[in-house]
Amino acid sequence: MADLFDSPPAPPGDGNSAPRPLADRLRPARLSEVIGQDHLLGPDGPLGTMLAAGSLSSLVLWGPPGVGKTTIARLLAHETKLHFVQISAIFTGVPELRKVFEAARLRRQGGKGTLLFVDEIHRFNKAQQDGFLPHMEDGTIVLVGATTENPSFELNAALLSRAQVLVLNRLDEEALTLMLARAEGDLGKPLALTKGARAALLNMADGDGRALLNLVEQIAAWKLSQPLDTDQLGARLTRRAAQYDKSGDAHYNLISALHKSVRGSDPDAALYWLARMLKGGEDPRYLARRITRMAVEDIGLADPQAQGLCLQAWECYERLGSPEGELALAQAVIYLALAPKSNAGYAGYKAAMAAAARTGSEPPPKHILNAPTGLMKDQGYGAGYQYDHDAEDAFSGQNYFPDGMKRGIYYFPVERGFERELKKRLDFFVHLRTKRKAP
Repeated sequence: MADLFDSPPAPPGDGNSAPRPLADRLRPARLSEVIGQDHLLGPDGPLGTMLAAGSLSSLVLWGPPGVGKTTIARLLAHETKLHFVQISAIFTGVPELRKVFEAARLRRQGGKGTLLFVDEIHRFNKAQQDGFLPHMEDGTIVLVGATTENPSFELNAALLSRAQVLVLNRLDEEALTLMLARAEGDLGKPLALTKGARAALLNMADGDGRALLNLVEQIAAWKLSQPLDTDQLGARLTRRAAQYDKSGDAHYNLISALHKSVRGSDPDAALYWLARMLKGGEDPRYLARRITRMAVEDIGLADPQAQGLCLQAWECYERLGSPEGELALAQAVIYLALAPKSNAGYAGYKAAMAAAARTGSEPPPKHILNAPTGLMKDQGYGAGYQYDHDAEDAFSGQNYFPDGMKRGIYYFPVERGFERELKKRLDFFVHLRTKRKAP
């Protein structure tokens, strides 16, 4: 039974008259033809297992652009004999969703199930996402959502609990090479490119199969008589812009990679991730703030100069701007990566915060309180306080924690960098404190 959401029949005689883009001509007709997602589609993969059992559950396909999310959804509907309906969260509102669900309900009454594919599903708000739940639960639809964003952040917990999240891989060089071979087979001849230019073409696609096929189609239209080398290809084609969203998952992934490269004392990797973020359009001021945080968190007192150097780099950027000021940030990153590492101050701060949360109402001991009035003196404020400068080694060894609270030990300096010297000082005072308390 036809409905509003079935594709209309093609006009007579128009079946194959319109030219089709290369990407459409090469769209796989079977799941076995899908490239680069064997971990999902293989016999032991989640989709392979579902299809073998003849039972398909609702899914969220999470992956970068151009890796086959739409194609897989369409072929899953074909394999399971479900009616395929495709919508985009960008162009679909609640009224349209109601019509889709009603059509699926009528279709189900006629004995036909519906696979509803929702592209960019993360763009639906909470209320719209909630609208899918009853129709998923009663079997009116099998939902297959596609997203480039982290579902943990963008999709409701209720929807995620009813759908399995499958991660699609970025296409690697082997997968792109196979796709290029298929494209050349469809064109009937290899592209007029040198070996180096072919490698550059794959690199330009940046893991995106659709982008690769669009580039191939451009090159094929040039009707070249001589092969192009790498430089000639680069002059004619623009490299695909790197995937980067300053408020999305890539933003957090790349800053994590930068931070961990610095923490891992790898200046080359740190410079690479810094460059990736700057190339993606990240605000250098955000990077300056995060780089300063790295100095505080991961270098700490092992190199007290690190924080000051980061602040100087930040100020240098503010004065010079881009691109010259970005070099100051790069130099700060190199310095941090090669600096001695210590998180002892960071760990000590967190331990002290936890102790403060447990004992936050305990007053300081009275002997270290000031007594500006006679009443306060009568209450014992300041009684017994020992002025440390009058004590031997300028150290009295008094207790500064609340009365009745066990002395906390939060700071454990490491034997690296300047903290090695701080550890000597700490050990000296611990020894004196013990000595002062001895009878």
